[in-house]
Amino acid sequence: MKMIYFVAGLPRSGSTLLCNLLMQNPRFHASGTSGLVEVLRGVRDGWDQVAAFRAMPSAASRAAQLGALRGALFGFYDFVDRPVVFDKSRAWPNYVEMLAALLGDERVKILCCVRDLRDVVASFEKVYRRTLAVGIPMQQREAPEAFATLQGRCDLWVRGDQPIGSAFNAVKDAVARGHRDKLHFVRYEELTAQPAATMAGIYAFLGEDGFTHDFEHVEQVIQEDDRVHGFEGLHVIRSSVRGQGAQWPQVLGALGERYRGEGW
Repeated sequence: MKMIYFVAGLPRSGSTLLCNLLMQNPRFHASGTSGLVEVLRGVRDGWDQVAAFRAMPSAASRAAQLGALRGALFGFYDFVDRPVVFDKSRAWPNYVEMLAALLGDERVKILCCVRDLRDVVASFEKVYRRTLAVGIPMQQREAPEAFATLQGRCDLWVRGDQPIGSAFNAVKDAVARGHRDKLHFVRYEELTAQPAATMAGIYAFLGEDGFTHDFEHVEQVIQEDDRVHGFEGLHVIRSSVRGQGAQWPQVLGALGERYRGEGW
């Protein structure tokens, strides 16, 4: 049976880079943005909508439900011939309890990619400006007034129902629910400036044997069609890992302080 780990955290915080680095290890398979969590949520939340399941003895129904969920979790990666899988979704921190019921509490391990929130917002703005060369994102069609100003766009992205805000809230609430020990924070600033030490910390958290990664030649083997997400180049990485200074002062100016987040 495969070992399954999870990748979550804030957008624009290095998860695509991390997953492509993990793929350098021949034992590891890492996904792009995955729909597995949606499959499991559908089974979990729809189970009691089936009359036949409600008619079963409660204990038997719950055992069958967990079996179906576990089968979906491991069956999803039957096509992968590597023994260790990393599934990436920003929603995983919302489902720690479900994962614990399926895997056992000690096997739930989530790599949480995080970054200075001001730079996350600035990175979204940079992607937005790049997208304008070829069109406008779907969000702008739905909320043209918000996209009329820099502050309007940034305020939209940090809302609780939008990419930055929802991911931020998922991580913070998982910690509030007592699951800090199941999360390993991978800070973008450290991953890009000190990649070897950062990857060593990840292996230690997972309890996996170490591996020597090549940070000068990172092949992008995980591809996503970013047109689905409505922005240009959301999941494109550089071929070498390099530290970057703060981006937000040049992109957001004084407005950036509005989005100062909590530390991790």
